Amino acid sequence: MDYRSFFIFDSLSKFVGFFVCFFTVIIFIYSLGFIKKKKFAYYSWFFLTFIASLGAVFSSHIIALIIFWGFLGLTLFQLINLYSDKEVAAVAKKTFIIVGGSDGLLLVGLLLYTHLTSHYYITGSPLPINNTLAFVAFLSIAIASFAKAGCMPFHSWIPDTAETASTPVVAYLPASVDKLLGIYLLARIVKDMFILDNISKAILLILGALTVLCAVMMALIQHNTKRLLGYHAVSQVGYMVLGIGCASTLGLAGGLFHMLNHAIYKSCLFLGAGNVEKRAGSNELEQLGGLGKFMPVTFITTLIASFAISGVPPFNGFVSKWMVYQGLIDFMNSSVSTGLKFIIAMSLISALIGSGLTLASFLKLNAGVFLGRAKGKVEEARPSLLISPVVLAVLCIAFGIFASATILPFIEDSVGNIPMIGLWKPQPATVLLLLGILLGLIIFQLMAKKVRISPSFVGGEELNFEQEPNIAPFYNTIKELAFLKKIYALAERKFFDIYEQSRKFTFLFIRFLQYLHNGVLPTYLVWCLLGMIGLFFIFFR
Repeated sequence: MDYRSFFIFDSLSKFVGFFVCFFTVIIFIYSLGFIKKKKFAYYSWFFLTFIASLGAVFSSHIIALIIFWGFLGLTLFQLINLYSDKEVAAVAKKTFIIVGGSDGLLLVGLLLYTHLTSHYYITGSPLPINNTLAFVAFLSIAIASFAKAGCMPFHSWIPDTAETASTPVVAYLPASVDKLLGIYLLARIVKDMFILDNISKAILLILGALTVLCAVMMALIQHNTKRLLGYHAVSQVGYMVLGIGCASTLGLAGGLFHMLNHAIYKSCLFLGAGNVEKRAGSNELEQLGGLGKFMPVTFITTLIASFAISGVPPFNGFVSKWMVYQGLIDFMNSSVSTGLKFIIAMSLISALIGSGLTLASFLKLNAGVFLGRAKGKVEEARPSLLISPVVLAVLCIAFGIFASATILPFIEDSVGNIPMIGLWKPQPATVLLLLGILLGLIIFQLMAKKVRISPSFVGGEELNFEQEPNIAPFYNTIKELAFLKKIYALAERKFFDIYEQSRKFTFLFIRFLQYLHNGVLPTYLVWCLLGMIGLFFIFFR
């Protein structure tokens, strides 16, 4: 058999494959200055991950896809567990179980897909979701993409990994490459493998909206910068799922563009957090502050990436979110049922609220880390650790202002002609924004001599800067709101963590079996009798 029958080199796979290579190079450059221990093990698993990622992206035959996709679960486990201690080992095990369990569902879904289509390729004639088996196949494969990308409820491994794993590992896998792979598979499902019905689209929209809102609400109250970024790595997946859930050219384009933009600015943010951790020795907001004047490059790159993830124009995150919004509006205007229109409207509202809350949480992060009074003098990160975040920050600007001339043509090659329905001219808008900022500075300078300087105060009382307020618990009052208090309490008890709930159920089932196997002969005889009655009822009714 020709090896080319196992792989596909179309516009979509080339687009994603190119950026898998790009992020591999970016994180490799950063790793050269960051990784000091276990270099051989780290770079071995790093490049094995790269090779397997390319294999998964270019796989057309389901056997090739299963092999490469399954191997990525092993490399993810090894990279997280590289500098093993008890806490990291627990996170690595949790990640392996969630991702590995979803890989099992991927196998089930692909086998059902093969059974229903009578071929072994993920491209070909799409399968209509018009029966139970087709729906189960779609849902099983979609769950594998959700777990890899970090969509709720298969997300809980990402915040834990973000907090405990090494910075280059986090920036390479959950922040960039895993997002590319998970959303790429979801795009393949919608574009080439299945013809979605309204129920399937509704499921994607509901999960996307919940992921946006729930994850950003959790991010607001985090005190650890990397865990905060981990929840935002989950929240942004919601926008991608919303776009792809429209199952239209515009929605697919918006979802894929946001997938790429997220990988750019989230990697930049994690690398900035890694530089802060390396210099300040902590990622806890309570122990940070005032680093902007000591680490100006890290501050500027983090600020740019923060604007981008918050959807502030003219950065790249705004453009892709704008396309997702347009895709939802276009979908709502099409001939769909009233119930589905309501779901689309709620999804759009959730996406808009999510952007506002994202900006709020990044105001907290930047204020807590880079502004305020410094707790000690530190030095800027070495140049080898600044190259990658600077390149990524430049892309946040370039893909925002020059999206139509740089990246959108490649996305258009992958999904087809993009029918933009909203008006957004990035270059004139950028010029107007810069003119507005310049005019504001001129007015400030002209009026500066007439400005009265007064002591800072809050609530009518002057601030005592010897006891500067801590920014870390700034949004903690949200947890006390009546309609959110119980939800946050359940979240802290890991009620929404599918791993923890599955673990509790498994141990409960084991204890039940232990109770049955108590060594008392009459008990065994009773269960044997009940089993025989059950078999007679099944086969002889």
